Amino acid sequence: MSGLDPEEILNSSLETLYDYQPITLASTGSVFTYSLKNSKDSAMNVTLYTPDTDASNWSLHASSIWASSQYLVDYIDDLHLESHIAAISQDKVRLLELGAGAGLPGIVIAKSYPDSILVTVSDYPDEKILQTLSENIEINRVSSNCYAKAYAWGTDPGELLLGQPFNQIPCLFDVVIAADTLWNSDLHTLFIDSLKKTLRKASGSRVHIVAGLHTGRYTLQSFLGAVSQSGFDIESVEERDRSGSWRREWDISRAEQEDEKERRKWLLWIVLKWSAFSVA
Repeated sequence: MSGLDPEEILNSSLETLYDYQPITLASTGSVFTYSLKNSKDSAMNVTLYTPDTDASNWSLHASSIWASSQYLVDYIDDLHLESHIAAISQDKVRLLELGAGAGLPGIVIAKSYPDSILVTVSDYPDEKILQTLSENIEINRVSSNCYAKAYAWGTDPGELLLGQPFNQIPCLFDVVIAADTLWNSDLHTLFIDSLKKTLRKASGSRVHIVAGLHTGRYTLQSFLGAVSQSGFDIESVEERDRSGSWRREWDISRAEQEDEKERRKWLLWIVLKWSAFSVA
């Protein structure tokens, strides 16, 4: 990260002095630089402006880059994108990021797979968010295979499915990703509805959701319960230590044993697929 602002300095101090993990990595208007893991090529750096929102949309909490989004790209191999590319050998894989904010995962993927994946990064129809997303696409030179789209969860995704500019043929997505989009249980139904409207009905299609535990386990359990009744199967749900050292099965009973400091150390990685009867 470059150009540390006061919030970033505070986060760094909390982590160093108290082992208190920050859940956001950059604040409104700051510049965030991400270097692709295991890459020595400076051209594989991604630089992002952190978006602001209209005052009426502050509750979206889109004016940050979340730790879960960085974890998602740190472990990009767990998306198994090469398998999707091999399965769709005669066309490009279509990938959607919901609730993209600054667009870190989507832009990293677009830059990593310029010839084989078309990426759409989407967020709520807020002019400031969409302007920043578009600027981030341009400064990272991925405009040939990455497109910013406005989308309010649960609404008609027609424009979203067009993907690239001037494309008049709507296409569903082979992969949908999302980072820290489960913190508000009131939005779970709309979010699940959006997954159903945008994911291609095929046995190989997948949804990957990475969510922090900072809002508590019961909120995440609420989502897991709702999604299991929606036509999706939960292929896997795994708790992961943010340092990358530990992985374990999801266990709601840990809610009675851990405090906020402990919760901040963990993320949940959820993989969804269509139920067999949904693609029959």
